[in-house]
Amino acid sequence: MNLTEPTLAPPMAPSTVDMAQIFAAHAERAARIEALRPGNKDRLFDGLTAAGITHVTVTFDGAGDSGQIESIGAWSGETSVEFPATEIDYAALTWDDPEVEMRQLSLEGVVEQLAYDFLSDTHGGWENNDGAWGEFCFDAAARCIHLEFNERFTSSELYTHDF
Repeated sequence: MNLTEPTLAPPMAPSTVDMAQIFAAHAERAARIEALRPGNKDRLFDGLTAAGITHVTVTFDGAGDSGQIESIGAWSGETSVEFPATEIDYAALTWDDPEVEMRQLSLEGVVEQLAYDFLSDTHGGWENNDGAWGEFCFDAAARCIHLEFNERFTSSELYTHDF
């Protein structure tokens, strides 16, 4: 009988990554972003009202791991109107800087940013696999945002028969 040395590498050292710290940092960042939302919405609704825009509709569609906003429409009552060239402050956090960054975005740009943010927050991955589609309504008079979300999915049914 011959004795040979083992050829497998020794087990890896335990991970030094502190997942609790990572999750806590993520939760803190999410809370900071959520705290910026009311101010961003207020500035948007103030800008829409000042421009005479009563509501804005945003349609989106996605599947197969890509999704996009299809259209953004501004309305004054029942009449379609153009967005003015107005820019407003939008408070944001970037990945590499803990400080709040104030950006100047068009009214339409803030609508688009908020729509993507709300989709990500409420239906993360909406664009993956069979995807989803839907519509937002930004109601300036009521100062609220309504989302109708339609999720696609593949279904199968099993039937068994004994004869």
